[in-house]
Amino acid sequence: MGFDIHHGNHKLFYVLYGMDWKELLKTEIDNTYRVASHLLDLVDENKMNWKPDTGSNWLTVGQLINHLTEACGSNVKGFVTGDWSAFDAEGPLPPAESFLQADSVDQVRKKLQEDHDRTLDLLNECSEEDLSKKLVSAPWDPKQAPLGQRILQMIEHLKQHKGQLYYYLKLQGKPVNTLDLWPN
Repeated sequence: MGFDIHHGNHKLFYVLYGMDWKELLKTEIDNTYRVASHLLDLVDENKMNWKPDTGSNWLTVGQLINHLTEACGSNVKGFVTGDWSAFDAEGPLPPAESFLQADSVDQVRKKLQEDHDRTLDLLNECSEEDLSKKLVSAPWDPKQAPLGQRILQMIEHLKQHKGQLYYYLKLQGKPVNTLDLWPN
């Protein structure tokens, strides 16, 4: 089809979906945070230290749900404003034990709502032209890409961790199914 996401040929979005970047991103932001919040409803406070038994470098439930609150908004802030102070560029990804542990699900729910609101506020600062034509890079990826694409990548980052929480819950025997990953 000739679509090369690495070079920012995003016109396919316009053709297939008939919407602008802001509409697309706002919908994805709202849906992703809504589902993450729903999954938080299933987290047991007494399982905050739980993590899978096999493998290594796993986050605990408490670390994972805390990371949900910083997986999107702080990076969107970096792309929109150029302020990457929340990003630690020291070497490779940090080990799991260096991630902060949440104190409570209620604390995370509040921080997740604040991150949602901050992400929407940052999106509202962007023009359609900025989203489609302003090229930005990330501390972890020096390739230039359109701002809208980079924001979409951060929403996808949150979706990955939302999916990780889904599997944690499933491994704990919680009654989750594929429909829990989609907004209702």
